[in-house]
Amino acid sequence: MSEVASAPRSVVGKVVSAGMDKTISVLVERQVEHPLYRKFVRKSSKIFAHDEENSCSDGDIVSIEECRPLSKKKSWRLQKIIEKATII
Repeated sequence: MSEVASAPRSVVGKVVSAGMDKTISVLVERQVEHPLYRKFVRKSSKIFAHDEENSCSDGDIVSIEECRPLSKKKSWRLQKIIEKATII
């Protein structure tokens, strides 16, 4: 009985909070079609992710991947920073 290891799930989102130590809060949005009205509805979820170097700031677009549970609410890890936020 050998099980094939699948690639970890990864999503892209926007950092909404980076004030915690080694943790970021990422807002992930997706569009789903309503089953009756066939209109696309935007759904979002906020995910806590592990940021080892504290390299993210608010407004960054990041890619995160699923990993083993690191704490009660944190089971995602920062994969890469796609776009840094512009400072105004």
